[in-house]
Amino acid sequence: MSGRVSYYSGLAAEEIVARDYERRGYMLREQRWRGPGGEIDLIFEKAGALVFVEVKKARDFALAAARITQRQVDRILTSASCYLGRMPAGQNTQMQVDAALVDGRGKIQILENALAF
Repeated sequence: MSGRVSYYSGLAAEEIVARDYERRGYMLREQRWRGPGGEIDLIFEKAGALVFVEVKKARDFALAAARITQRQVDRILTSASCYLGRMPAGQNTQMQVDAALVDGRGKIQILENALAF
């Protein structure tokens, strides 16, 4: 996949996932937020709790999940920790890190608390 096609495919996957979370009552706080560890695709809030979401798109869910590397997890957690520092309760803010997998047909599979602190 070319860089441009991959970029727009990723944006489309993020939009699909964002709509799903919003339908379930989550408020989108940030999209493609960049912290010291790198980019967090989506950040939502619901009832004072934050949800950091890593979106991965591939032909099927297994391939999408396989694209999440340990190095990437470490970078996401570093950035999430920085974001928590901006919150009134700081590191005590209730939060979770989800993986949102999107297959080639646009179907979504959410893995809640997939990436743990």
